[in-house]
Amino acid sequence: MPIKIPDLLPAVDVLGAENIFVMTETRATHQHVRPLKVMILNLMPKKIETENQLIRLLSNTPLQVDVELLRIDNHESKNTPRQHLDSFYRDFEDVQDKNYDGLIITGAPLGLVDFEDIHYWDQIQEVIKWSQQHVTSTLFLCWAAQAALKVLYDLPKQTRSEKLSGVYQHNILSAHEPLTRGFDDQFVAPHSRNADFPVNFIANHTDLNLLASSDKAGAYLMASSCRRQVYVTGHPEYEAETLAQEYWRDIDAGIDTIIPVNYFPENLPDNKPANTWRSHGNLLFSNWLNYYVYQLTPYDLSVNPE
Repeated sequence: MPIKIPDLLPAVDVLGAENIFVMTETRATHQHVRPLKVMILNLMPKKIETENQLIRLLSNTPLQVDVELLRIDNHESKNTPRQHLDSFYRDFEDVQDKNYDGLIITGAPLGLVDFEDIHYWDQIQEVIKWSQQHVTSTLFLCWAAQAALKVLYDLPKQTRSEKLSGVYQHNILSAHEPLTRGFDDQFVAPHSRNADFPVNFIANHTDLNLLASSDKAGAYLMASSCRRQVYVTGHPEYEAETLAQEYWRDIDAGIDTIIPVNYFPENLPDNKPANTWRSHGNLLFSNWLNYYVYQLTPYDLSVNPE
């Protein structure tokens, strides 16, 4: 089944060129099925790039998905045209009385900023708390996972002494968990963060089920027992070149940064990296949509998810 997105969203052409089946709103109006309503709160600077990455993963499922884009920061963006934001993004005031099958909150380059110093921290807290009553399942990515741990468990920010950047091996910790169904016992996933997620810290201070972890990167995949909240501390949505772009961006800015681990062939930044985590990312998003959203969400979204 296709994913439904606005007619003029750049992802229509980008993903269509990759033979990914997306459906425009115009065509979808002729189908008599209820799509899953998934909202993306996009906090990344390069919003169009992140849209393409997430929609690519959401499209790899037999379910029809109706995507909406949400913003909570009206500051002028350096990386995304104002016209794009005004055309495709909704404000929280427009959706706060509605219910959604799924919500994805992306990462953000805020790992070294105290929560209280983030100018939209109040809005982030409001959306996370709102999601508990209005969303069947919420997926928190990277920095958003740290933010949600603060809001929902009052956990203090944990920061690494050195940024974690690279592609790391992870181990499955629960053999029969639907969210990791079909995963290899060991898999790789990219990380790019200053946030720290020690396994023992998560286990001792939350009631979350730890589903996958890494000796180097710590806790990777966690979920509440009710499946309403899923925490992913890495970036399974990243494309092959994303870590390279971040590395060269930091180098050009004069930032002392490490070469991403297990990423560039022969550890040489001039060599083109390969995507070794694509299958894992597709499976993770497909399992989330199927087992944590579609199988649990009510058909009538006017009823708050329980």
